[in-house]
Amino acid sequence: MALPQRVRLVDMAPRDGLQNEPGEVVATAVKVELIERLARAGLTHIEAASFVSPRWVPQMGDAREVMLGIHRESNVTYSALTPNLKGLENALEANVSEVAVFAAASEAFSQKNINCSIDESLARFEPVMARARQANVRVRGYVSCVLGCPYEGDIAPAQVARVAGALYEMGCFEVSLGDTIGVGTPLKARQMIDEVAKVVPVEHLAAHFHDTYGMAIANLFAVLEQGVAVIDASTGGLGGCPYAKGASGNVATEDVLYLLRGLGIETGVNLESIIETGEWITGQLGRAPASKVARALEAH
Repeated sequence: MALPQRVRLVDMAPRDGLQNEPGEVVATAVKVELIERLARAGLTHIEAASFVSPRWVPQMGDAREVMLGIHRESNVTYSALTPNLKGLENALEANVSEVAVFAAASEAFSQKNINCSIDESLARFEPVMARARQANVRVRGYVSCVLGCPYEGDIAPAQVARVAGALYEMGCFEVSLGDTIGVGTPLKARQMIDEVAKVVPVEHLAAHFHDTYGMAIANLFAVLEQGVAVIDASTGGLGGCPYAKGASGNVATEDVLYLLRGLGIETGVNLESIIETGEWITGQLGRAPASKVARALEAH
């Protein structure tokens, strides 16, 4: 299959990137500025917050304040993670324009992460989906551990397809496939997409690859060749997974943009602005960007 002519980037830095940040809670004003900078750089889809219990995810305790504090661009979707009905109701009150639910392709990960089986987690989403439909809000689905699990090891592509297909059938307009611990390789990524595309059309799939072993860019190129045209990335390479020790952040938006620019694929996102934003937010957090592209260009 030919490479897509245009790719939609979903920037995860404000939510997936900051949710596991150790130490002090990142100031609401910093989160708001990060989101606004990403929008100014040309991103049209930003995952801005997570409406979860602050007891479990302290960094997301100000989700309402963040969503109500941002200056919204008319062409930008500001989404939020809403794992349950209470989270969805809180998100709707904060004028969230799109929400997301998440399931795992691994039984062990599901139990460790949300204390229930995969099937139980899917059943929990039914009232969320119904309420979102009633509110005319789109729901995105996430599947974690699609290329490997810290507890189970390899995950069968058929198992990923089962969970992704269930989310799509339930009404998720798009299913994002997450290599949560970053263990995937291009061949495994292709095999997984081949299987999932049997039950979810490839135009409704997104790739969400972490870069723990340095394979994220190679894996993305592999699935781009299969027609995947939506990529989740995180400016500055921020993020990780609290239930997967050693897992680095989502692939850096800067590195993905460099790849796509080199392939002649349009994104509408300004690489230089994203590099500046990555340097700014990692500076706020007291460290250097994880992006290899940002580091290389900074050295010039």
